[in-house]
Amino acid sequence: MRLPSFSSFRIPYSQANRQLYPAQTGALRFCAQHLLLNNISKSCTQQIASRKLAASASSAEMASTSMPAELASLEYWFSRSGRYEEFLVDASEQELQAAIPVQAVAQADLTPLLSSLEPLHRSWAATSRFKAKAGEVCLLPDAQGTLSRVLLGLGPPSTAPWAYAALAKLPGGTYRLTKPYGGAGATAAATAAAADAAAGAASSSSPSSSSSCCPSDGSIADRAALGFLLGHYSFERYKAAQGDKGAAEGGQGGQGGEGGEGGAEEAKARLVWPEGCDRTQVLSLARSFVWCRDLITTPAEDLGPQHLAAEAGALAAALSVTHGSVSCSVLQGEQLLEANYPAIHTVGRASCRPPLLATLRWSPPDLADPSSLPLLALVGKGVCFDTGGLNLKPGASMKNMKKDMGGAALVLSLAQLLIRCRLRARLLVLVPAVENSVAGNAYRPLDVLRTRAGISVENGNCDAEGRLILADALTEATAAGPDLIIDAATLTGAARTALGAELPAVFTNDDVIWRQLEEAAAAESDPVWRLPLHAPYRKQLDSRVADLSSTGTGDGLAGAIMAALFLQEFVKGAPRWVHIDTSAFTSGGAGGPTEWSRI
Repeated sequence: MRLPSFSSFRIPYSQANRQLYPAQTGALRFCAQHLLLNNISKSCTQQIASRKLAASASSAEMASTSMPAELASLEYWFSRSGRYEEFLVDASEQELQAAIPVQAVAQADLTPLLSSLEPLHRSWAATSRFKAKAGEVCLLPDAQGTLSRVLLGLGPPSTAPWAYAALAKLPGGTYRLTKPYGGAGATAAATAAAADAAAGAASSSSPSSSSSCCPSDGSIADRAALGFLLGHYSFERYKAAQGDKGAAEGGQGGQGGEGGEGGAEEAKARLVWPEGCDRTQVLSLARSFVWCRDLITTPAEDLGPQHLAAEAGALAAALSVTHGSVSCSVLQGEQLLEANYPAIHTVGRASCRPPLLATLRWSPPDLADPSSLPLLALVGKGVCFDTGGLNLKPGASMKNMKKDMGGAALVLSLAQLLIRCRLRARLLVLVPAVENSVAGNAYRPLDVLRTRAGISVENGNCDAEGRLILADALTEATAAGPDLIIDAATLTGAARTALGAELPAVFTNDDVIWRQLEEAAAAESDPVWRLPLHAPYRKQLDSRVADLSSTGTGDGLAGAIMAALFLQEFVKGAPRWVHIDTSAFTSGGAGGPTEWSRI
């Protein structure tokens, strides 16, 4: 799923939760929650019903080693991605009755709801100027001053879950959601709110029960549960735990902070599982979001190419136990040249941390013939830090470059989600991971690079490195004969300049795929914008000394389109290809500080 905005108790971009709103989670929500890939899967299955997909032309050629043992110890975040799950709880009938009720209300339903409240609560809500804005919370006390009810504003109609994230910031305690829940209509809202106040809690919180405390609409319940979980997100790896404040600094002190490990900690809000939730989907989505945010937010010192590969290996090791075989292989350093991934090696060779290519493969378990399923290839740019190379970035531009592996984080998180939800498709995930560094052996402007596709490329700018490593990975993905390739990359500042941080740029060679993507985006309140693969611009990529120029004429115009046209040269055998030029973070706009991991 994906994310934009969330007041009496409003938390838009609060200091307390700086990573609350990822801005570009298009691939995650489009491909998974709205089952876009299931739709693709159905159409692809029909097309290949009379044939089996060809085996990967390059799988034997790769002969890549399994995960090197020395990398496994570098994993940090994958095993911690479920750290907020304890805040969604089951409850007995007695516990449910003791839980504090939360009434979600859309702005259109506010007037009848308020008229149904008892005088004390109605007066309190009016004094608090509660307007039911998205994420606005009104705490209603009883006659003794104890919190007895919560009103949660949902704002105007929306399918986004982020209004519910405000519930994570409620005072410590256990809460339950009451009917009706999210756009149920004014009359129904008023009637049910009055009935709940009179009758008390429902009798059961079991997912299979007919409890009246929660919505029967599973999709709304899923949004509420997911929004609540993600509202707890905080990046605290480097902060001292509550009980360690004032202790001497040293090493990685306070790394337990992300889960609240160690030391006294204020009580957190807990929410009874809403009835009708698809728990597998909610928890899988939450883990994927948390993992992606953690990876992007981590400084490059602790997230180099080898760390990224270790995270991929941890995914494979963990999910192989419960979700069928997930293989992970890594080529690094000189192995890249031996296996013919020269562009990845060239870009990353100047770093003391070797460049690498991590590859994940998965098929749904218990299938007699997995090759009958469509193949989805995911490719993510993993530039763990980008100095700009010999075209060195100025300090202000280089500062945020820990996020330049955002595309890799996105596809790894998406892969985890699709595997956990058992998508009826085979997966191939390719993550080229490098640091674009400065050294005596760094590649230079106007050097001619070899690529896996056999296309020679004249390097127009060492700060346009992402497209070079993607070229080798996309070539490999195309050779596998996929039904769909999705690549994600923090590729150009031009896309961000044109569309801003909240609107990812999408390029595709298939109009049907775009229509599906656009419909899913609208259904999820998660907008994206298509930019053209404008064919007349292609001639600007011609080079006098090589087959292709990486940047074209260098006039700086249409930068996002030129980069996409370059990548298109390496997916010519792919029937369907989607390129997402993502930002991986946003500066927070009018509400607050720089927000990392807004994917």
